Amino acid sequence: MTLQEPLLDGSQKALQAVYLDSLSLVERLHRLLLDVIKDEFERLGVQEINPVQALLLFNIGEHEVTAGELKTRGYYQGSNVSYNLKKLVELGYMHHQRSEIDRRSVRVRLTEKGRRVRAILTDLFARHAEGMEKRGMIGVNGIEEINSSLRRMERYWTEQIRYIY
Repeated sequence: MTLQEPLLDGSQKALQAVYLDSLSLVERLHRLLLDVIKDEFERLGVQEINPVQALLLFNIGEHEVTAGELKTRGYYQGSNVSYNLKKLVELGYMHHQRSEIDRRSVRVRLTEKGRRVRAILTDLFARHAEGMEKRGMIGVNGIEEINSSLRRMERYWTEQIRYIY
């Protein structure tokens, strides 16, 4: 059996091309963000944790969450969340405590050391936002427009996962 590509008219081909370009761009931007964080940490001499772990700390913030909640709240998408949580606890960036209700569940929250990493990223992201605005690259309205489009795409993908058409 051979798979054939669907026959697309000109506008469908154009839409597919820009959609694929968007997918590629989102992926590249995520990798670049990790590189930017890595560079900032190297500049500051932070070597214990990697950029993925730092983003995890940033996204948890002042919340207390379980590993399952990290995924459902969209804080973390990686398949190795348990490894990273264990590592961050071992290194003293997070506290962990077994739930009184469900002993299988562990709740985590940042330690002072974890909050310092979060502060580094907060400062980095604030500098980026200010720098982009100062250079005239993008302002609040432009970012809001991008975010709105990305949220619509997120909703569409979520619907596809849940088989809602």
